Amino acid sequence: MAAKETALIVGVGSGLSASLARLFAKEGMEVALAARNTDKLAELAAATRAATYACDVVDPVSVATLFADLDRDMGTPDVVVFNPSYRTRGPISELDVEEVKKTLLVSCYGAFLVGQQAARRMEEKGGGTILFTGASAGVKGYPKSAPFAMGKFGLRGLAQSMARELQPKNIHIGHFVIDGGIGRDDGDAKLDPDAIAQTYLDVHRQHRSAWTWEVELRPWVETF
Repeated sequence: MAAKETALIVGVGSGLSASLARLFAKEGMEVALAARNTDKLAELAAATRAATYACDVVDPVSVATLFADLDRDMGTPDVVVFNPSYRTRGPISELDVEEVKKTLLVSCYGAFLVGQQAARRMEEKGGGTILFTGASAGVKGYPKSAPFAMGKFGLRGLAQSMARELQPKNIHIGHFVIDGGIGRDDGDAKLDPDAIAQTYLDVHRQHRSAWTWEVELRPWVETF
């Protein structure tokens, strides 16, 4: 009998991460949820029978502790999803430097810390999947949104580099360009989080003879 798959979702909120947790649990996976504030995860954790962990993705000690706790509780996850994001907007001459720094730390440096810890364990295990949630800002910089573009460009570069290094080691790296707002409406003008989650699962389950490292998702009405 095959062992139950395990999944770690980092940066859990009420949108895409919640959809991922519900889908992974429905598929029979053992799920772990990580966020800075675990109190907000109680309802989702109960619904998905998931374990919760406090983690600040910009703190190397906090990220290392998260993975050490997982080593103890469930072992190396089969799939790790990195969802945290932060942004500040404004004219380049007026941006608050600390807010810019925070944007880069959460969007990019945090992804490196989580990716590094996951990769170390997956290399030892012999395989796994690491998925990063990006944005259209990672392929085109918008006016008054330089910090978000900087963070998401960095995230995309991290994912591409990791894919080239780790995919030959049987570790599947995926970067998702989310081009549009996430939500639900009757006109399908937003990306339905359940539909996005299904694509994440599909990428995780791709046969390794036909892996992709990047997927771009947008509503059918979104211009590009």
